[in-house]
Amino acid sequence: MRVLIVDDEAPARARLRRLLAAFPDVAVVGEARNGTEALDRVAALAPDALLLDIRMPGISGLDVAASLPDPAPAVVFVTAFDHYALPAFDAAAVDYLLKPVEPERLARALQRLRERRRRDAASQRPPPAQLLIPDRGRTHVVALAEILWLEAADNYVVVHTAEHAPLMRRTLSGLLHDLGAGFVRTHRSAAVALAHVQAVQPRDRGDSLVLLRGGAQVRCSRQHRAAMLARLDGTR
Repeated sequence: MRVLIVDDEAPARARLRRLLAAFPDVAVVGEARNGTEALDRVAALAPDALLLDIRMPGISGLDVAASLPDPAPAVVFVTAFDHYALPAFDAAAVDYLLKPVEPERLARALQRLRERRRRDAASQRPPPAQLLIPDRGRTHVVALAEILWLEAADNYVVVHTAEHAPLMRRTLSGLLHDLGAGFVRTHRSAAVALAHVQAVQPRDRGDSLVLLRGGAQVRCSRQHRAAMLARLDGTR
């Protein structure tokens, strides 16, 4: 289970990291010091869960939880103030921990996260074998294996194959959720099929180009590069 720690206090982040080291099925993939960093790290690292402080300068943890991309990671709030419990659970938190966090209480929160992941996995539909895309009086039948990459265009997604690029009335986030683990976002408006990636070419400022079979090149932003490379490594 990949966990992101979000807290504006370095000692609090360090304590959670030490406590989490006792759980072999948990990996801390990163830390964030404020709400803005948290949303950037979520986009780049795609964690399964957040251990999220509530009172932080600027953007609160409640605001972060309400702004997470779909599908959102699970949230466990960690705070020194018990009066946030009701709004925390209104925000669909899996659990609510009071500082200083005790190991036994953290263990129970992690077990709740595991149970939620099992429920989510059991309820998730398998990815479709093909997409049916109405386009100008005809319907394109696009096998999933033929899709090279996806490009967001307002409320539509351009589905790029080697032969065609039909337009589908979906959001990119919603379509990626349905297509499953074979696709990974490379930019806020693009995603690639992992099976068609041939190379990743570094560019200036941490950006990259993803080179696909057939010659297509898709931009990968610095924020998404680490998560994309991790997913690629897992398919090899």
